[in-house]
Amino acid sequence: MNYETIILGSGPAGLTCGIYTSRAKLKTLIIDFPLIPTQIVLTDIIENYPGFPEGISGFDLYSKLKAQSEKFGCEHISAQAEPSFKVKDNKIILEVDNKLYKTETLVLATGRRWKSLGLENETKFVGNGISYCGTCDAAFFKEKIVCVIGGGDTALQETLFISKFVKKIYLIHRRKEFRGTKILQEKVFAKDNVEVITPAIVEKFLGDKKIQAVEIKFVDSEKKQIIKCDGIFIFVGARPNTDFVKKNLTETKIDLDDEGYVITNNKMETNIEGIYACGDCRKNLVKQVVSACGEAAIAAISITNYLEHRKI
Repeated sequence: MNYETIILGSGPAGLTCGIYTSRAKLKTLIIDFPLIPTQIVLTDIIENYPGFPEGISGFDLYSKLKAQSEKFGCEHISAQAEPSFKVKDNKIILEVDNKLYKTETLVLATGRRWKSLGLENETKFVGNGISYCGTCDAAFFKEKIVCVIGGGDTALQETLFISKFVKKIYLIHRRKEFRGTKILQEKVFAKDNVEVITPAIVEKFLGDKKIQAVEIKFVDSEKKQIIKCDGIFIFVGARPNTDFVKKNLTETKIDLDDEGYVITNNKMETNIEGIYACGDCRKNLVKQVVSACGEAAIAAISITNYLEHRKI
């Protein structure tokens, strides 16, 4: 099967890219990976995406983007296995679920996943008290009590943001010292509504349908404590969904940074001709739906220009 562009990933970046390329009359295929769900479908309400003053659920926005891509003729399939690919004779050959696809351009839009604590019920409470994005969800906990888990720059930055909305924050970190920059630590420690709890680890999430409390254990004393709260924000790191790219480096050596994020230029081009990246799997400064869509539009326009020049 031959395509002009194949997009790996069906999050906001992948779907937006598909909208643009299909509308440009390019034969486009988007490959979805259900075993790695896009983060947007796990988001209860998105309030900062332009055009939806009342907010929109992550699943509804995903559904609208998918329907819009289909309107312009974009094809969709789901895959169970990780893809592999190589460049041969100016074509990119992609293998997914033991099927071969040929394409002139390939877009990596596989997103990233938040590192979880791996505790029982964690998945159950995602969207029901557990969040991995303060910028997205802090406003839902106005004048409530929350816990923030983590000790790096992201945890501290998000704590500062969340503190503008909530009544109280318990900042829980497994080490006695924080890893985040000193200036961020000073700002956090100066907040009247932030109580720092260290060194402590979270052992249990408690609640029925929604988070009601968290059980922690102090590392130095083994003492346990239950903290009542309305929500929990977890910031223990994230990793891009690019393991398949790393495994593919013997065939096609795409440049990745130390964390596995795909390196591109401002046209979303990787170091391999015909291969692009956009969204949360790309090395960038902002991880938001709106920025992922913007990067996807740039990638699609770059692809359109690239293919037009190839035909000349």
